[in-house]
Amino acid sequence: MTAAKPDANGVLYSHGGDEWIVAQLAEAMSLETHLRAQAITNRLAELKLPGVLEICPSNASYMVRVDPDAAHPAAIMERLRELADEVGDAHDIALHTRIVDIPVLFADEWTHEALMRFRDRHQTPDRTDLEFAAELNGYPDKDAFVQAIVGTPFIVSMIGFVPGLPWGYQLAPADRQIEVPKYVRPRTFTPERALGWGGGFSAIYPVDGAGGYQLFGRVATPMVDPTQRLYDFREEFTFPRPGDVHRYRSVDRAEYDATREAVENGTFRYRIREVEFVPADWFADPAATTGRLEGALDAD
Repeated sequence: MTAAKPDANGVLYSHGGDEWIVAQLAEAMSLETHLRAQAITNRLAELKLPGVLEICPSNASYMVRVDPDAAHPAAIMERLRELADEVGDAHDIALHTRIVDIPVLFADEWTHEALMRFRDRHQTPDRTDLEFAAELNGYPDKDAFVQAIVGTPFIVSMIGFVPGLPWGYQLAPADRQIEVPKYVRPRTFTPERALGWGGGFSAIYPVDGAGGYQLFGRVATPMVDPTQRLYDFREEFTFPRPGDVHRYRSVDRAEYDATREAVENGTFRYRIREVEFVPADWFADPAATTGRLEGALDAD
């Protein structure tokens, strides 16, 4: 059997049983590749094609679920090829999204307790995850490392692993990208709302569970609300969306506790601004583009 090959647009399409189509845009993750996946899947969602049941963008690919009784998967695949032609490199296609303020208590007591329980599974049992990551990425100490995290916003490249878990790709040039390996062996416990990092991605664990990402802190705000009691969960019980821009902001224990109290009493609302992200602008001037995004969030 001849192995499938990417088409003229560099996309490798494959079927997953009768219902799923997977489109791999590249072997390696990059912001350019992800934004192209976002542009294609956004356009597909706008078309509302009969038979398209689910659309799932990812880091360097996307997946589409098709009802084969309503549309032939081969016909949908051909439409996807046309969309890839229309989108091209996606540099000039505006992403209409939202920037969200995400308060983080770095080096918090809960993730510290969890990571200390599993030092035998870590690359450096004598150091914390923050200390390890700071040294690995050439920062003089963990405080300078935290500043590098909060100094640039992140785009949510995909949701997965468990419902409501956002992967974040830092909107920073390649030479400033933070990268860390996962644990040598995964933990059997990670606290709810832990901010972790694996490879080139941040991640927020929405619920308690296992995990292997390095743990840096704890987010004050919820990623899931199964009761949909909070204002920002009126339409969905999960909050993050692919394409969101997250601005991590370091907070002290007093602000963290105040935010948690608002969540518990049902008065909490995310600080959100609707924004337009044009890839060409970012590629031309990353600092100015991220500054504009954050300026929209901080405006009165």
